[in-house]
Amino acid sequence: MSHSFFRRKLHSLSGILPLGIFLMVHMFINSMATLGQENFNRGVSLLHNIPYLWFLELVVIFIPILYHAFYGIWVVYLTRNNIENYRYFRNWLFYMQRVSAVITLMFVTWHVVVLRFSEGVISNSITFEFVATALNQPVILVLYLIGLLASFVHFANGLWSFLASWGITVGEQAQRTAAYACFAVFIILTAVGINALLAFI
Repeated sequence: MSHSFFRRKLHSLSGILPLGIFLMVHMFINSMATLGQENFNRGVSLLHNIPYLWFLELVVIFIPILYHAFYGIWVVYLTRNNIENYRYFRNWLFYMQRVSAVITLMFVTWHVVVLRFSEGVISNSITFEFVATALNQPVILVLYLIGLLASFVHFANGLWSFLASWGITVGEQAQRTAAYACFAVFIILTAVGINALLAFI
């Protein structure tokens, strides 16, 4: 097995496990805002009091994100998009995967800096009020909407690619069915994400 093949497979896998799972958990915690301030604060507090959280974040989140991001940047750099000559659907999705990757990377970096290393977070105050204050600024809200949509597009399309490249969906019919399923995942995540954001408004 070549090193290039292994890196591509690891890049594909890291986008689903653990990053895809983390995205789902993140949306679940955010959705607790729909149940009120106390429930959201309780969920965040429970998450932040997990034993050995720093180790789990390093191994399960930050290292996979860094690998996925840096290898992804390399792939984007090497990729020559040809949507003007080949306008079929999968080629557009291939192009959108690269565009959404760049937007998602910028969004995640900004999100981590603002909510993880800001003064408010250092003082251990990620609360409903803290998030609501940020999201009630129109520019911040719009940036979050764009970032979330890009993240969901990237994950759903990456999920389809993962299923195909790992030989889970073999054949045109299986891949077409997977495309519908992945589109449904995108719709569900979008609905959940927007609903969670609106709970803070």
